[in-house]
Amino acid sequence: MRKLYRRSVGVLLTVMALGFTLCGYAQNVTTPYSMYGYGVIGDRATSMQRQMGGVGIAMNSGRQINAMNPASYASIDSLTFLFDLGADVSILWSKEGKTRHGSVGGGVDYMTLQFPICKYMGGSAGFIPYSSVGYAFGNSIEHGTVENQGSGGINMAYLGVSGQYAGAALGVNVSYNFGNIVNDVYSNPSTTGRTLTEHVMQIRDWDIQIGAQYTARLNNYNRMTVGVTYSPKKSMHGSTWVTLQEMTLETKPDTVSYSKMSGKYEMPNTFGAGVSYKHERASRWMIEFDYICQLWSKAKYEPLYNINNPNQVVFQGMHFVDRSRFALGGEWVPKVRGSYMQRNAYRIGAYYCDDYLRLQGNRVREYGVTAGIGLNAPSDKTMINIGLEWKQRRAFPDALISENYFNITVGVNFNELWFWKRKIR
Repeated sequence: MRKLYRRSVGVLLTVMALGFTLCGYAQNVTTPYSMYGYGVIGDRATSMQRQMGGVGIAMNSGRQINAMNPASYASIDSLTFLFDLGADVSILWSKEGKTRHGSVGGGVDYMTLQFPICKYMGGSAGFIPYSSVGYAFGNSIEHGTVENQGSGGINMAYLGVSGQYAGAALGVNVSYNFGNIVNDVYSNPSTTGRTLTEHVMQIRDWDIQIGAQYTARLNNYNRMTVGVTYSPKKSMHGSTWVTLQEMTLETKPDTVSYSKMSGKYEMPNTFGAGVSYKHERASRWMIEFDYICQLWSKAKYEPLYNINNPNQVVFQGMHFVDRSRFALGGEWVPKVRGSYMQRNAYRIGAYYCDDYLRLQGNRVREYGVTAGIGLNAPSDKTMINIGLEWKQRRAFPDALISENYFNITVGVNFNELWFWKRKIR
């Protein structure tokens, strides 16, 4: 048994090294809405959960990893080791007035693993995105043009543990948040040379999430689970600066503003609640409803000042408001011991989100529908999750830019019996 645990530690360290490497290769789809704040916020969902609208707060399973609620880790079988790797491809088409744009992006989305600690405890570790930034567009100005480009985001490397007793489970995730968010503005006057103004936010922070679940068995075949999560408000750590560079003269960037983020930027109080109902007999099905609230309106965000106008901040007209997300999803396995197609899992979901940005007096909203299938590998342990998602993002009441996305998500959930002792006859 000691050798098996050493093997698990070795795999954990290998996955962490690979995760740090792959985080730099993920490509972000282009959306101008990501130039504000910290970009487009994610919700820790795996490919399987995204197929059900992004639910997971009240989900616990011994065969799927759920990083949305750390209380779920204790539900893993004491002989099982899980590893989940996900990627996605996003196709975007947007409309601004009469102008239409299109782009394609994607890459590695997340990497997680889950392992037993003892009979009533389980743990998990991995890499998941917190936010994503990616955009490129240009505008004509008097006597020239302006080009805006942005990239980066915030990644989370987390380690979590949970324990359960008599249907109740409690867990905690501790994460190291890291990443760079880069916003570039190229000024191209018709009379003089090209100038680059670059705003960089370098995050080197930590975070904590607490989760709880309670499962009530209604009878031999039906059970109901309620779950809650909480992440406390905290000051962010890192640095932010603005550099100015004359591109035509090939000069080195000149740092004109610099600031530590601590005390000026904050992560919000975040609350989550969910309820699920699960039936397990000849067929298996479950349905879940989740709600997430992030109090961004109470979180500090003090961007650097515009170097050309000290009375104007870099992103004028942008304010944080509270973010709310509602999600509903379900899964159905027609026949647990039937044919191959009957043993696969079929999923569907939908969600609605009031985002954390208010732009020029307009709220940014997002909603979508999802569907997918979980294909069993020949061993019936490992599962390949393939999902489709359509979503729309736009501001309200003035649409500003209306965006439509078609996402393809693929995840492979490996399920291995690492801790099973074979008997020698």
